[in-house]
Amino acid sequence: MKTSDFDYELPQELIAQTPLERRDGSRLMTLDRATGRTGHYHFYDLPKFLRPGDCLVLNDSRVLPARLIGHRPTGGVCEVLLLTDRREGRWECLVRPGRKLRPGARVIFGDGQLTAEIEAELEDGKRLVRFDYEGIFLEILERLGRMPLPPYIKAELRDNERYQTVYSRVVGSAAAPTAGLHFTPKLLGQIREMGVRECYVTLHVGLGTFRPVKAEDISDHEMHAEFCQISRETAETINETKRRGGRVICVGTTSCRTIESFAAEDGTLKESSGWTNIFIYPGYRFKVLDGLVTNFHLPESTLIMLVSALAGREHVLAAYEEAVRERYRFFSFGDAMFIS
Repeated sequence: MKTSDFDYELPQELIAQTPLERRDGSRLMTLDRATGRTGHYHFYDLPKFLRPGDCLVLNDSRVLPARLIGHRPTGGVCEVLLLTDRREGRWECLVRPGRKLRPGARVIFGDGQLTAEIEAELEDGKRLVRFDYEGIFLEILERLGRMPLPPYIKAELRDNERYQTVYSRVVGSAAAPTAGLHFTPKLLGQIREMGVRECYVTLHVGLGTFRPVKAEDISDHEMHAEFCQISRETAETINETKRRGGRVICVGTTSCRTIESFAAEDGTLKESSGWTNIFIYPGYRFKVLDGLVTNFHLPESTLIMLVSALAGREHVLAAYEEAVRERYRFFSFGDAMFIS
């Protein structure tokens, strides 16, 4: 299949720039993957489409406030974006301006409580950066760092917690698992009370999730790798759900990619952790997943290819065209879809 097979027309004004005041007030489109039939609701209506015995799989990764604005000793403003922790105070980073931040260059953040030195140039324009500080690095980041919002969001975020799910707890993502942004503690409690179980996986979202597919043939695309893990409790909950005939419903493509990465051929799971570069596109046979809560994704992205693998390319593109006509809000701070 060609990358262009997953293109669609999206007016720029439908790209949501800010989150709604009410998390679960977003709209919810339902899509029957067998028939292509759609329905229009709000996210707080999600319990109507769940059944006792179902299981929700949520990604509990928490976004690192990884965007640091600092200055060189000469006064020039610069930006450092944390990507991968290489331990002992060293990180793989993206930097701007790249021509000024060569090995040996130093950067000062805030009032000097955090400084950095560029140690090496890496592939794809990245840098190996060593940070110097006193105290706990994550606490310093909470004070000085900003959220690494996707490139299509131009507005400043007033409250960093609105780019975190209410159940986030394991710090490590460079971007939010955005399907989970719609949930509130109250809604999760309501779902729990109706007999739906919930369990958590962790996948630390990398910036590669925004990397465009440049290959003409999608099978030639090389997927970025992300770290993920499944606890023994989660594996047992999912296995039991399947044995009892319940549905395993993933919240977000990250949860989906995690369980599908570690599932045995018979669909069973066990405690697992490691890096995954699984690329799910039409033709893929899902081993565990039965349903998916997800946002609306970029044209020609690996994410729209994943949902097309689940619901069929024609059904997905028709649903997206309908969402455009109905003026849904798209992407990270946008509306949601439930595919079953």
